[in-house]
Amino acid sequence: MSNRAVRATRPARRSGAVAAHAVMALFVAYFLLPFWWLLVAATKDNDGLFNSHPLWFADPHLVGNLRLLFTQDDGLYLRWLGNSALYAVASGIGATAIAALAGYAFAKLRFPGRNALFALLLGLIMVPATALVLPTYLLMAEAGLVDSVWAVILPSLLNPFGVYLLRVYAHDSVPDEMLEAARIDGAGEFRVFRSVALPAMRPALVTVLLFTMVATWNNFFLPLVMLSDQNLYPLTVGLRSWYLSATIGNGGPALFNVIVVGSLVAIVPLIAAFLLLQRYWRGGLTIGALK
Repeated sequence: MSNRAVRATRPARRSGAVAAHAVMALFVAYFLLPFWWLLVAATKDNDGLFNSHPLWFADPHLVGNLRLLFTQDDGLYLRWLGNSALYAVASGIGATAIAALAGYAFAKLRFPGRNALFALLLGLIMVPATALVLPTYLLMAEAGLVDSVWAVILPSLLNPFGVYLLRVYAHDSVPDEMLEAARIDGAGEFRVFRSVALPAMRPALVTVLLFTMVATWNNFFLPLVMLSDQNLYPLTVGLRSWYLSATIGNGGPALFNVIVVGSLVAIVPLIAAFLLLQRYWRGGLTIGALK
C-alpha cells in the first residue's frame, strides 16, 4: 500500500475509534445512571426525595439516614444483612465445590452416560430459576425445611451453568499429561483433582463463586416463597417489607429514605467482593508446566 493510501485510511480509523468510544461512553452512562441516582438519593431526607432534583444533591442527611437505618425496628437491618451474607457465602462455596467436582468429572473422567448427563445439564441451563421455585417449595415442605435457612441455601447449591463453565475450563486448562503423571506417581483420583486440577481451575472457580454469591445475594423470589419469619429475611425481602409498610401501612412515606440508604448499603459488600477477588482472574496458570 502506498504512503498516500496509508494517509487516507488514518482519518477513517480515527473517526471509527471516536465513534466506538462514544458508544462505549453511552453504555457506561446508561449503566451508571441508576447507581448515581441511588447515591444521590441516599443523602436526602424523606422530603428531599420528593421535592428536589432527582439526580443532584440537596441538604446532606446521609449520616442521619444511616443512623435511622441501623436503629429501625431494633436493628433489624443488621440481621437481614447477616442473613444475606450467610446465604451468599454458604451457597457460593457449596455451589462452587459441587460445580468443580462435576465439571472436572465431565471433562476428564470417562463413565457410562457421561454425554447424556451433560446434554441434560445443558437443558437445565435453559430452564428459568423462577419456574423451579414452586416445585422446590413443595420438596422443602415435604422435608420440613420451609421457613429455615436451608430452604434458601440448599436450592442455591445447584448451579448448572457453573458446572458447564468449569467443565469447559477444565477441559482446556488442565493437561491430560499432568493428570497421568500424578496418577503414575501413585496419587489417587481425589488427590489428583485437589493437587493438580484445582490450582489450574482457580480463575474459573472464582468466577463461579462470584456469580453464585451475587445471584444468591440478589435473589428475591426464592426467599420470598420459602420464608415467613422476618428474622430470616435477606435484604431483598426485608427491604420489600419496609416498602410495603411505607406505602400501605400506618407510617406513610416516612421509611422511603431508610429504604433507599439500605439499598445503597446492600450493594457495598458486592463491590468489595469483586475488588478483593478480581486479582484471581488470571489465566494461563499452567503455561510452561509441560516441556
